Amino acid sequence: MKERILRILARRNERLSPARIARELGCKASEKPRLARALKELESRGLVHRVRDGYSAPPRSQVENGVFVPAAGGYGFVSFEDKSREDLFIPARYTSGALRGDAVEVLVIEKGLKGKPEGRVVRIVRKASTRRIGVYRERMGRPYFQPLDVPAQDDLPIASRAGLSPAPGMIVEVERDRMTLARVLGDPEAPGVDIETVLRKYALPAEFPAEALAEAEAAPDVRIPEDTLGRRDFTDWPSLTIDGESAQDFDDAVSARDLGEGRLLVGVHIADVSHYVRPGTALDRSALDRATSVYLPGRTLPMLPERLSNDICSLRPNRHRLAFSVLLELDGSGEVLNAAFAPSLIRTEARMTYDSVFRILEGDAGERRRYASLVPHLERLRQAARALRQRRMEAGSLDFDLIEPELVYSGGKLAAVVAAERNEAHELIEDLMVAANVAVANHVAERGYPSLYRVHPPPVRSDLEKLRETLTSFGLELPPAAKVKVKDLQAVLRAAERRPEAKVIHFLVLRALRIAAYSATNAGHFGLAKTDYAHFTSPIRRYPDLVVHRVLRRVLAGERKKASGLEALALHCSERERRADEAERDLVVWRIFRFLRGRLGEETGGLIVDMNKAGLVVALTDYFVEGLIAYPDLDGDYYVRRSETRMVGRRNKRVFRLGERVRVQVAAVDPVLRRIQLVLKGKEAPAR
Repeated sequence: MKERILRILARRNERLSPARIARELGCKASEKPRLARALKELESRGLVHRVRDGYSAPPRSQVENGVFVPAAGGYGFVSFEDKSREDLFIPARYTSGALRGDAVEVLVIEKGLKGKPEGRVVRIVRKASTRRIGVYRERMGRPYFQPLDVPAQDDLPIASRAGLSPAPGMIVEVERDRMTLARVLGDPEAPGVDIETVLRKYALPAEFPAEALAEAEAAPDVRIPEDTLGRRDFTDWPSLTIDGESAQDFDDAVSARDLGEGRLLVGVHIADVSHYVRPGTALDRSALDRATSVYLPGRTLPMLPERLSNDICSLRPNRHRLAFSVLLELDGSGEVLNAAFAPSLIRTEARMTYDSVFRILEGDAGERRRYASLVPHLERLRQAARALRQRRMEAGSLDFDLIEPELVYSGGKLAAVVAAERNEAHELIEDLMVAANVAVANHVAERGYPSLYRVHPPPVRSDLEKLRETLTSFGLELPPAAKVKVKDLQAVLRAAERRPEAKVIHFLVLRALRIAAYSATNAGHFGLAKTDYAHFTSPIRRYPDLVVHRVLRRVLAGERKKASGLEALALHCSERERRADEAERDLVVWRIFRFLRGRLGEETGGLIVDMNKAGLVVALTDYFVEGLIAYPDLDGDYYVRRSETRMVGRRNKRVFRLGERVRVQVAAVDPVLRRIQLVLKGKEAPAR
C-alpha cells in the first residue's frame, strides 16, 4: 500500500486528502485504519508531507527504480540504467535498510536539503543477498552485531543459534531478515579470515558452477585448419605480450610494422574469447553473473575458468591462438589514417614484463641483447604510443597521477607497503589499448549497431563551481562552470604538477568528476575527450568487452542489429565492476591497517586531504591510507572553517590548510572498522 500511495502523490503532484487517497487506491472501509497507519509511517520517514488536512509528495518528485550502493558514512547512492544520469544521493536516515546491490524503488526529489537532487528508498524490490557480515559483540551477556556493510550503523541485537558460540570480536554472518546468527567466520587476525570476510561482504562467487567448468574443460586447443577458416593469419608478425610480473592471463598482444614515409602499421591482437564462450551456454551465464575478474591480494577470482583464462584463450608465447585483431595505420603525428578489423590467428614471440620493456627502452645493454630481435619492434611501438599520447593530450584527455599501493610480503607476512611502479612501458600499452578501443567504438557507432559503450558524463555544474572556488584558494583558475571544457581541467592538473599540493589538487579534480560506467547510449567519454569509446581489449576479464567482440563480429558479417536488454546489461556490469573495485580496495586497506597496528607510536608524514566535522583527514604518505586528527586533540581549541581550504582556531588563531604537509603519530588503529587515530606532532616544510 505504501508504494502505491507514493506513486499516486508523486503522479498527481498536489495535496490530496486521506479520503481522496482512499478513493484513488480503491480502499474499502475496513482498510482505512491500515491506510492511516501507512500515511503516518510515510510522514515519519519524510516520504510525504502533511499539509493541513491532506498529504503531498515532496515538491517535484517521482518514484523510480535503481540499484543501491552504500558509502562508508552510512549514506548511499542509487544508480540508474541511464548512465548519463548522475547517481542519486540517499541520506543515511532514508536508506530504509537497503544494502549493496539491492534493487530498490526510490522517491526522487529534485531539490533536496542541500539544493541538489536526493532520494528516499521507498521499497527494496529485490535483495542482493540474504545475509550480512559484521563483528560479534556482547552487552550484558546478550549478543549484538556490528555491521560491516553499513559502517556507520550502531550495533544491532541478534538472536543466537544453538551450536554457534563466537567470542566477542569475531567476524560473523547473520540472516538478514531474522537477524539470527548463521555462521562464524573466525578471528579477524586468523589467516584467510580477511579474504573470506571480503568475499562474503561483497557476495563474490568463489566457485564456478559445475556445468560451466565442464564446458571449459571440454573446450579444445586451437585446431588447424578447422578453427582458422575465415581468419587472417598474423603468425609471421613479430607480436608480443607486455604485462605485470605476476600476470597469468594475457588478453592482448601488440606488433608494429614500418610502412615508410613516417607511417606505421600497429597491430593490437585481442584474445578471441567469443569463439569459446557462446551466448546461452553455462560458461556465458557464469561469465555474465561475475561480469569481471576480481584481483585480491594473494587470490584472483577470474571471470572465466582457468582452462580458458590461463590457457587456451591466454596469448601464451609460441602457441597458436585465436584472436580478434585491430590494425591501425598511423602517420607521424599519431593520426589514425585507416583502421581494419578481423578475426585472426597469431603466435606471440615473447611474454614480456613492464619492467623488462622499460629497461630496454631506457637503453639497458643486457636486456637489449636478451631481446635483440624484438628491440626494433619495441622502438616502433614506442614511437606509435608516444604519437598517440601526444595527440590525445592535445585533445584534452585527462591523465591523473594516482599512485596505488603494492603489498610486499616476506615469509608469508606483510613486510612493506610501497608505491606500485608505473613507467613508460605501462603507458605504451595503455595508449595502444585506448587507440584500439576508440577505433572499434567508432566503427560500430558509425554503422548504427547497438552496443555497450564506456561512457564518462561531464561533471555537473554545482560540482564544478565548488571546484572552481576551492582552486581559487590555491591560486589556480577555472572558467565558470557553464564554460568548463576537459582542456581546462587538464590545464589545472599541469599547473599543479610541481606544487606541494599536487596530490590534493588531483584528488579535488577527480572528486568533481562523475564515475565512468557502461551504457547502451553512446554519450561519449569526458575524461578521455572522446566522442566514441568502448571496452574491447580485455575480454578474458571483462564481460562488456566480450559483448563488444560479438557486436563487432556481427558488424563485419553484415548480420542484423540486436538491441534487447543492453541497458539492463550495462547497469549489471557497472554494478559488478564497482563491487569488484571496492572489494579489492577493502582488502588492501584492511591489511595496511593491520600492518600499521604493529607500528603504534611511529611518526610518519602525511598530507591534509580533507576537513570534516570530526577533524582533519590526513593521507599517510608512506602507507596510502587516511587517518583522523580529531579537533579536540589540536590544543583543545575550537576550529572554524574560514574557506574551502582553511580551518582557523578560534582562540589561538592556528591555521590548517588543505594540502598542508604534517608529521603525525599513529595513536590507535582498528583494522576491521578501518579507523586510524592520529596525533599531530608538527608541520613539515613544503616539498620543493
